[in-house]
Amino acid sequence: MAYSYKTALSFGLVFVPVTLHTCIKPNDITFNTLYKETGERIRYHKTCETCPEKLSQDDIVKGYQYEKDKYVILTDEEIEKLKTPKNKSIEIESFVNLNEIDPIFYDKSFFIKPTGAENAFFLILKALEDENKVGISKTVLGTKEQVVAIRVINGQMVLNTMHYNDEIQASPVKRSEEKVNQKELDLAKLIIENMSGAFEPQKYKNEYREKLITAINGKIDGKEIKSEKIRIIKPNVLNLMDALQKSIKLSAPKKTTRKGA
Repeated sequence: MAYSYKTALSFGLVFVPVTLHTCIKPNDITFNTLYKETGERIRYHKTCETCPEKLSQDDIVKGYQYEKDKYVILTDEEIEKLKTPKNKSIEIESFVNLNEIDPIFYDKSFFIKPTGAENAFFLILKALEDENKVGISKTVLGTKEQVVAIRVINGQMVLNTMHYNDEIQASPVKRSEEKVNQKELDLAKLIIENMSGAFEPQKYKNEYREKLITAINGKIDGKEIKSEKIRIIKPNVLNLMDALQKSIKLSAPKKTTRKGA
């Protein structure tokens, strides 16, 4: 597995060279845009009003718009100068309890692989796992400064990039002060209990992707794509209590019949 970043993890005076490997493999089906008449691929050219016909990558720079149609240019070398040695490594600054971090703060995930000092690496991993702690650091990945969380998942050390607090928007739903009916609440909790179980991620598949692959293979073989007819039955529910009581019956565990010995 190719690595996305080469960096180092430090814990106090302990220093471990590491590489970061993305945890997520994109699985989306992508389409190319084609010219309707000939089936040729549409090509996009980078250009501007006064640009020559062909631009090379060396002709393109990064610019920040500070006023309308006014930009300040920053080169890659100038951006690199802004990074300090501390930015380029992942220095754990503090530790927090795992349950103190709201998952809404997590962004991208990377497996952390040691490229040296394996004893120190696995020592940090075991300590984090035993204490159920998350190491918090601030570093630069690519050109972006990130707050990152170092945690252990199923025996693997994982780095999560995190959103900054000012990036988290306030919910549009205001907290209600309305009192909840206790009987309705008890029924809702019973439904939750009936429907509770272990999380099994392998049970959830991208059915739309599978249908899309089937449709593509069918089109290759000259078959017509037909829409799937699904009958949606709307439940005849008069009120919340009625809905809860009917949901209790639907969510109740199925009784198994025991065969005779």
